[in-house]
Amino acid sequence: MNSINIKTGYFPGTIGRIAEMHARYYSVHWDFDVFFEAKVASELSEFASRFDDHRDGFWTAWSSDRVEGSIIIDAIDAESEGTHLRWYVVSEKLHGQGIGNQLLSLALRHCRVQKFPRVYLWTFAGLDAARHMYEKHGFNLVHEQHGEQWGTPVTEQKFVCNL
Repeated sequence: MNSINIKTGYFPGTIGRIAEMHARYYSVHWDFDVFFEAKVASELSEFASRFDDHRDGFWTAWSSDRVEGSIIIDAIDAESEGTHLRWYVVSEKLHGQGIGNQLLSLALRHCRVQKFPRVYLWTFAGLDAARHMYEKHGFNLVHEQHGEQWGTPVTEQKFVCNL
């Protein structure tokens, strides 16, 4: 097993790799299609173009010079909506090794240092391991609805962590 390095900020290739990890996982396990991959890539690209390292957070887990995990804090609407936890993914080869926990801890520490009052995220029902991780870190389910924001009908869920 190669050592894992957590890096802060954007590095060349991270947008494509994060979109790829999302697309591969959700295609295999949830039948998501090109709509989802394009949405991840376009929204992540838009975020990266306005990334402010004094406000936002961007962490990637690297193994052998390859991104194998990511988490992002999008704080552009922190005052009105709260900070948005986005693009949280760990490649299947690293599942169960604590990398997801480490990334989520870094993101929440950033939010506390910045004195953001709350963090929210959108996910969907059925991602039980992710839900367990969120709840372990203080997130609570506050809203559920049927929707298709990812291009496939799911039960969308909003989780909030008050800091």
